[in-house]
Amino acid sequence: MRTMIPKTILLATLLSITMVLVNGCTATGTNRLQPVEIKEYQGEKLSSINDFRENSIKGPQHVDMAQYKLKITGLVNNPREYTYDDVISNHQSYEKVVELDCVEGWNVVILWQGVLIKDLLAEAQVKPEAKVIIFHAYDGYTTSLPVDYIINNNILIAYKMNGVTLPPERGFPFELVAESKWGYKWEKWVTEMELSDDVNYRGYWESSGYSNSGDLNQDFFDR
Repeated sequence: MRTMIPKTILLATLLSITMVLVNGCTATGTNRLQPVEIKEYQGEKLSSINDFRENSIKGPQHVDMAQYKLKITGLVNNPREYTYDDVISNHQSYEKVVELDCVEGWNVVILWQGVLIKDLLAEAQVKPEAKVIIFHAYDGYTTSLPVDYIINNNILIAYKMNGVTLPPERGFPFELVAESKWGYKWEKWVTEMELSDDVNYRGYWESSGYSNSGDLNQDFFDR
């Protein structure tokens, strides 16, 4: 015998289910659903955000976003200061799958989303004598890369990985996606891009003997 469910009960049940699906809520809480990390992109399997090892110089940083500014300074005609929203809302966004290779022997393949650094440099009006960009981080870390490398390779400053916003341990608000370079060139928590003519500038690890170019096809340690 088929059991008939009263219409009022049926409607209430359907409404409850709908609220769960829309709001991520249950009768015992109001937990918001977390973004889903992309695991594959255009047929290419991606690594997970959790596949990274923690090796930053001062541990994961938690940036005060109320005070945060991304600065472009040094040899430019129009020094710039951007809020996080200025960068992500007012500039074209790009996606690129790039592998990060660490000198510790591990690697990850990630879908990065961000803005082209060269678009920001265009707004700052880089002076002809500028040859390198010195990248400064929230924890005091620095590294440098040639201006031509940044422009010619469409290098990103990323704010998402695998479709989700960078977590603090991965460099929120911005990480430098230094493709074809060893991992120590992939600076996290970027706060400033300083245009300079000092082609011999050496950052945190480079000052300890690591290759200043950081090219993957070369030994990462200067001999």
